[in-house]
Amino acid sequence: MDYSITDLVTRIITDGKTVDFADGDLTSEIIKCAFEVYNSLGYGLPERIYQKAMATALSHRNIKFKRENCGKVEFEGEVISRYFLDFLVEERVAVEFKVRNEIYQKDINQLLNYLKMKKIKVGLLLIISKKGVLIRRVVN
Repeated sequence: MDYSITDLVTRIITDGKTVDFADGDLTSEIIKCAFEVYNSLGYGLPERIYQKAMATALSHRNIKFKRENCGKVEFEGEVISRYFLDFLVEERVAVEFKVRNEIYQKDINQLLNYLKMKKIKVGLLLIISKKGVLIRRVVN
């Protein structure tokens, strides 16, 4: 059986049975934007350039997002640190961009921590690599 790229990024397909991903339609659109950026710019530019291009791609699709979304880490009522999420899309999906050639566990952990602190269910780790766009969906 053949599956489209949309099927592959919005659903888990096992033994012919499908289960929809949480926010699968939105994450599919975000992933399409990442591929548009990569196909246009290729590999090797600074991360901030890919982020700006991603912002443009999301805007062209009329997808609402916040860039460099600031969050606070509190301990005993005091703000002890701040963190910045690359994109918060439609208030539902956290997106982190990296430029490197593989996915590291520390990046997954960082995104998972953002999800927990923001109380968001789904995140996408998008790695711009020599091989293309590497994608890791992270669920809180």
